Amino acid sequence: ARLFPGGDGRLILTDPDNPLSSGVDVEARPPGKRIKRLSLLSGGEKSLTAVAMLVAIFKARPSPFYVLDEVEAALDDVNLGRLLVILEELRASSQLIIITHQKRTMEIADALYGVTMRGDGVTEVISQRLRESDAS
Repeated sequence: ARLFPGGDGRLILTDPDNPLSSGVDVEARPPGKRIKRLSLLSGGEKSLTAVAMLVAIFKARPSPFYVLDEVEAALDDVNLGRLLVILEELRASSQLIIITHQKRTMEIADALYGVTMRGDGVTEVISQRLRESDAS
């Protein structure tokens, strides 16, 4: 409920009699709206629903690291802020590798790695440590 304050979501087996071969439908109710199937949500609502499910899995089954690829690309500023608070919490116990173009996401990083192409066509990796990590 922290990513979707006032919202709700659920996973529904498409064939409850055969749970091992069943598909899964995702339903979400963004705050102030009716329950909708995932396919009917806006891009930001889909992203937020997917990220909420991932975070729930991460908290139920912690891992030493997570790789997230532009999960916040479709989020508005308010929802990005909510996600960044949760990412800060996750990084206390796990390493996060996040691919992003969002400046606000980069600002919470311990280190940044960028890939660029020089004029001669050679790819170059640029790194910048922003702060010492707590694990050091």
